[in-house]
Amino acid sequence: MWQAEHIKARLEAAYPACRVELLGMTTRGDQILDRPLAKVGGKGLFVKELEAALLEGRADIAVHSMKDVPMVMGEEFALACVTAREVPLDAFVSSRYASLDDMAPGAVVGTSSLRRESQIHARYPYLAVASLRGNLDTRLRKLDEGQFDAIILAAAGLCRLGLESRVRAVLPAETSLPAAGQGALGIECLAARADIIACLQVLADADTAACVTAERAFSRALAGSCEMPLGAYGEIRDGSVFLRGFVAMPDGSRIIQGQREGALQDAEMLGWALAEDLLARGAGEILAELA
Repeated sequence: MWQAEHIKARLEAAYPACRVELLGMTTRGDQILDRPLAKVGGKGLFVKELEAALLEGRADIAVHSMKDVPMVMGEEFALACVTAREVPLDAFVSSRYASLDDMAPGAVVGTSSLRRESQIHARYPYLAVASLRGNLDTRLRKLDEGQFDAIILAAAGLCRLGLESRVRAVLPAETSLPAAGQGALGIECLAARADIIACLQVLADADTAACVTAERAFSRALAGSCEMPLGAYGEIRDGSVFLRGFVAMPDGSRIIQGQREGALQDAEMLGWALAEDLLARGAGEILAELA
């Protein structure tokens, strides 16, 4: 709802004569909280109900966290724009420890992400990792109740809700490479609504869009999903997109990673090229094992 309110305020500021109404919805991804997301349908659970509202004419646009948007969208839908990115990295949250490096052997880290889990296992094999679901308040409550010694969350969500004080450390990409699209908001509408697409361009951010395009192309090429421990992170460096990516076994026993750099206008090809690099170095074997 914060994301929807944020886009509402920006649209009304850009178009003072426009009135934006919110159609609050609860998705299946919000409702199923007793099982890991990877086992109940993946990222699509966060967008299906919203896309139904678009098709039925009950809504004109849908606002998504880009990391929750499936890598392949139906042809009847369009990703009209991607807005400027919030902090894209992961955050370490704990009342007992200052960082992952400080955690004692056997301490429990909570996360809902196989991507995070694989990287924690690889770098900190002596830590335990347990599944953590629920909205932000629920996850923080479970931490405060002592169910976990620490939890890993997207820094963007904490920042957007004014909870920066809960962040003990922001994890560098070298420790926890983010998910494709993490920290960025995307606005979806029907592909046939050229008028809506044109109006939304006032919110578009070209640098963020190029990075997210490269990240999603990399993930798409490797059939990335919630069932796949995979990360992709693009940054703008000296006018180019610098893209890093990895694919791993869930237990962190094997990780194949790489990086590439290219022009903003070649972001899609950059993502595919990095995926090809990893496949040539054995990523296909990991994908086959996890299929």
